Order: sequence, then structure tokens, then C-alpha cells
Amino acid sequence: MEWKNRSIEFLLEQALKEDKAAGDTTTRVTIDDNLRATATILARQEMVVAGLGCIPQFFDIFARLDNHSNTRFEVVSHPEIFDGVRVHDGQALAVIRHNARALLSCERVILNLMQHLSGIATLTRTYVDAIQGTTARVLDTRKTIPGLRALEKYAVLCGGGTNHRLDLSDGILIKNNHIALGGGIPIVLARALTSRPAGKRVQIEVRSMTELNDALANGAEAVLLDNMTPLQVAECVARIRAEKQWIPTEASGGIVLENIRAYAETGVEFISVGALTHSAKAADISMRIVAGSA
Repeated sequence: MEWKNRSIEFLLEQALKEDKAAGDTTTRVTIDDNLRATATILARQEMVVAGLGCIPQFFDIFARLDNHSNTRFEVVSHPEIFDGVRVHDGQALAVIRHNARALLSCERVILNLMQHLSGIATLTRTYVDAIQGTTARVLDTRKTIPGLRALEKYAVLCGGGTNHRLDLSDGILIKNNHIALGGGIPIVLARALTSRPAGKRVQIEVRSMTELNDALANGAEAVLLDNMTPLQVAECVARIRAEKQWIPTEASGGIVLENIRAYAETGVEFISVGALTHSAKAADISMRIVAGSA
């Protein structure tokens, strides 16, 4: 993740502005402006870490927003702790030495983002672990919080998942509503194959063996098997492999931790799970701050 990317910096700045971190009244009236302190970010559960790179970025941005902030700070972590690593309850993720006011004013936004991203990474790793030994890969979706997609998809990568389309321009995926509005599978596939940008593979969603046969007969280059049972997916994968070995296959819809293994064992190549980003529980992370810094 390029944390100094302009769009990411804008997002982090908006988070600080939303919380009015530079106008932290409580901290200003209770804490000496020259006090330095040490903050330790701690995991409070077994989890997969994501978002460590946001810490120095938040403080750099805070320094610009707060003219009175002491900008001298240091963020250190153990060499074995980095994004994508599984950690245990009680492990220190990072140690920050900084002006006490800056630590207190940025505490909440740092924890909010790291808890959210680490929650996604942790849930993703659970799904990835559930299909170990198969050839399937876990994909994310576009079911993300507006404005946070790049960071949430990064967290999926930290958890061992694979990113699907970043946005609507990032590939061609003909879904049910496209088919209904466009006049049916043969018509929409013909249009897509004729007018697609160079290098864009045409993928189409199908919900039955009949639709699959229609898609294969009309030149589909990748197939999304939507809302099918594992048995139906297995039958469709066998049908595709029998005729067109090279077409990528993906399963989606109704796939949860309890049944993802059954889908992976069908031979499907990709399994997309919207829950990775829209239903991940925030990881339990805390920040302990003490006066003084070495």
C-alpha cells in the first residue's frame, strides 16, 4: 500500500478533520503542551494486522493541521510485526514516541482505521484457511464502504485474499440486470465482444445450466456462477471443462464460512465473498499511553 498516495492522504486528513483532532478541547485544557509520551498499540485478540502504515501518515497530517503540534515523533515496531502477520492477544503492534497532545488527539482515528482494516484481514484469513488444500482462491467484491475501497481491498490482500475489480472500469462483468435490459445473453455478449476495450476479458453471470450453455455458445470468456448450490457449481464446472478448458470460473452468492469449503471442492477457480468487506467485525486493538519517552 502506498500510504503517501494523494487519495489516501486525503482520506486520512478527512478523518482527522471529521474528529476535529486539531481542536481537541479536552486535551488542550488538561495536558501540558511540552509533555512527551509513549503510546503502545496492542492487539487484544488473535488477529491479522492491517493498517500499520497509517500511523506515521496520521501524525504527519496532524502536524499540518495543528500549528502548535510538536512534530518530532518516532514509530517503531518489532521486525516480525507487519501488515499481513497473524498476532496474538497482548502483542504490541507498534510503539509511538511523540508529543502527548498529538498522541491523545490522534488516538481514536488511528484505532478506528486499524481496527476496521485488521478486522477485514482477520476475516479474510479465516476464509482462506477454510479452503486450504484446494485450488480455489478467495475474492473480494465491490461491496465496500464508500471512500474506503482501496484500503479495504488492501486489507483483503493482507488476509491472503485476492482482489477482484477495483471499480466499474476495471473489467467487464455482465450481470443479470445487464442481460435483462440488454435483450438477453446472446445480444449482450455480442455487443461486449465487439465493442470491448483492448485486453478486457468478457465475463458473464449465469444462474442455471441453461444460461451457462447459452453463454458458452455465444463466446463468454469467463463465467460467474451465481447463487448456485455446490452441486450445481460442480456440474457447471465439469460442463465448462469438458468444452472450453481455458475459461475462468467463479462462484458467488450465499457463500459463507460454513459452506465455502464445499464450493472450493467443486473445482471452481475463484470464490467471491462480499462479507469480507461489508460484514467484518472490527478487531480489538487498544492504545496505552504513558508519560515520558526514551
